[in-house]
Amino acid sequence: MFQTIFESLFKYAPVRFQEGEIILATPWPVGILIGVVALLGVTAAVSYGRSAGKTSALDRTLLVTLRVAALGILTFALLQPTLVVSRSVPGRNFVGILLDDARSMNLPGEDGAPRRAWMEATFGPEGSELVESLADNFALRFFRFSSEAARVEHAGELDFDGTRTDLAGALDAAREALASVPVGGLVVVSDGAENGDAPLTDALTPLQAASIPVYAVGLGAEELTPDVQVSRVEVPRQILRGTGMRADVILDQRGLRGRTVELLVEDGPRILAQESVELGADGEPTLVRVPLTLDEEGPRFLRFRVAPLVNEAVTENNARTRLVEVSDLEEDILYFEGEPRWESKFLRRAVEEDANLRVVTLQRTAPEKFQRYNVEGPEELAGGFPRTREELYRYRGLILGSVEASFFTRDQLQMISDFVGDRGGGLLVLGGRRSLAEGGYGGTAVEDVLPVYLEEPVPDPQSAWVPGTVRPTPAGENHPVGRLGEDGWDGLPPVASLNRVVREKPGATTLLTLDVGSETRPALVYQRFGRGKSAAQPLQDTWHWQMHADIPVDDRRHETYWQQLLRWLVDGVPAPVSASFASEQAEPGKPTALRATVLDSAYIELNDAQVTARITHPSGAVTDVVLPWTVETDGEYSSTFVPPENGTYRMTITAEREGALVGQARSVLEVGPSREEYFDAGRRTGLLARLANETGGRFYTPRTAGALVEDLPLSSAGVTLTEEHDLWDMPIILILLLGLLGAEWGLRRVRGYV
Repeated sequence: MFQTIFESLFKYAPVRFQEGEIILATPWPVGILIGVVALLGVTAAVSYGRSAGKTSALDRTLLVTLRVAALGILTFALLQPTLVVSRSVPGRNFVGILLDDARSMNLPGEDGAPRRAWMEATFGPEGSELVESLADNFALRFFRFSSEAARVEHAGELDFDGTRTDLAGALDAAREALASVPVGGLVVVSDGAENGDAPLTDALTPLQAASIPVYAVGLGAEELTPDVQVSRVEVPRQILRGTGMRADVILDQRGLRGRTVELLVEDGPRILAQESVELGADGEPTLVRVPLTLDEEGPRFLRFRVAPLVNEAVTENNARTRLVEVSDLEEDILYFEGEPRWESKFLRRAVEEDANLRVVTLQRTAPEKFQRYNVEGPEELAGGFPRTREELYRYRGLILGSVEASFFTRDQLQMISDFVGDRGGGLLVLGGRRSLAEGGYGGTAVEDVLPVYLEEPVPDPQSAWVPGTVRPTPAGENHPVGRLGEDGWDGLPPVASLNRVVREKPGATTLLTLDVGSETRPALVYQRFGRGKSAAQPLQDTWHWQMHADIPVDDRRHETYWQQLLRWLVDGVPAPVSASFASEQAEPGKPTALRATVLDSAYIELNDAQVTARITHPSGAVTDVVLPWTVETDGEYSSTFVPPENGTYRMTITAEREGALVGQARSVLEVGPSREEYFDAGRRTGLLARLANETGGRFYTPRTAGALVEDLPLSSAGVTLTEEHDLWDMPIILILLLGLLGAEWGLRRVRGYV
């Protein structure tokens, strides 16, 4: 409607004015014409001024304005405005038409029919009026695209089974295929579900340089309702067997506000968890935190699924799968205690039944005298606390008890800091009369690692002894440390603190608090530091949770707390050699990147290692891949692998240096068709409009796509000719001129001036 009205007033379609340039083609000197009109305007003003006694000031102003405006319109027509437009030479240019062949084309369009329906009807073998009109001016070349692009004769050759939409790759492929011929533009017919690997900007830049416009036809509705999708799932990539973990699941929905859905977590045929979730407002994400415990070793592909709803628009986006590698290793933790105390004894007792934790305890019993517990042999810690990084870095976690900073050398204090920042280990500092500020750690390298600020030390720590009740914070309730079973934290006896810790550092997270009268203090705080994490627990007698008279003999919350805390402390601590695929899921026949990081025993990057990946296929076949050093990043090695079949691939990375084994690492890859096409499945108008706007093209829907017949020939790309169109005789000029003169005459008539 708008275009029809515009053309009836201005002779030509809006696109011609947008693409063209207006010039003045009058043979008369412009200055003389403007001067004559100005003289006529002054004459009119003087004429009306002489009738001051007969007319009001307002009327004279209106009459002069109307006369001058009419003269201005007349002057514009006398200047002979001309629209200059570049137009494609018929039959001399090519147009590439890119047809989306991905699975999302089977989803509903705006009219309820599949999105593919309009594409097949318009660009199918029978042709259409649109294609015939375009073919009158251009040589048409059709391309299908999903994860790859290829030439086709028409849309009838598409099967709409592509698992990805690589718009950037499709644009590059079409541009390169038409590089030897003049191109008038590219037409992209898609829903804009871009999920390729290359950034779209990389494809737009050469199109802009070549002045090739892209005309995008967007298919599908912008919102599919009703629909709920599992948008994101975050879980640890690796955990110890039996460790409690938390999965963060983001649900998005449209048209289901306030509805309750069932979220299931499945490990193969087993249901690990089930949560009832009340959805929020439309477009507002809902976060669901699901506690899980995995007791079986090996790679576990967990499926997070929302049960399909009646009449749901898209059910394929109701599930996501995530890989969690469950190991049954024994993690080594060094616990250094500066004095005999009950906390040390009961901490060791709490974890002694955990086959995945080996807490090696070094306890000072007198100056220069130490007691060792749980060592592997007479050589371990024979010289006391480690004096070299290699000796300390063999452990994945470090616990410092009530031991003063002056015990350590400056290099050992820096080594503790590097244990967290460089090695990536977990550090836990316990409370006590010789720890934290009372232990003189202020101003040392360890202070920088701690997640809390150290206050002024108390002169007499024993006088600062205060009992309090420990409670989890909201963050702690969703953390493995805060989950103690059915009884939770209720009924646990008070514990004491000798260290006045009241402030956490920015970025630190408080998991537990200690209620001391009306004051609440941090009881367990942690932060990320470099590659690792550090935690401070300014408590000295959590053993009361085991031995207090009010605690039943079979109450295992003390054991659960320490096992969960120490398992979390060593969670994610890197090994000297790590291995991974670029993603945990891939498609058959598509290259996927293999990556490895190699460090020596002091956790310094190695660039001269020999790194090999042995990949075992689902069929049992084995492929060996050599990973060269990437050069760009120290210690990083990379290569590619093309999985030929669906199923689970297992990779073992082996790193050697000068014939000696540096280390090994393992990873898993699940290969199968991608389901990304079904997520965020509404039409991405913004992306398609950007594609058009940044290249000088236009965006259409199936209802407006007929304008391509008029718009494409006006492209300045390819072989063009210049057309000139007179504008002086536009109907709008005559309408305005007659309207202004009529208004002037009407005002004079009403006021009785004629």
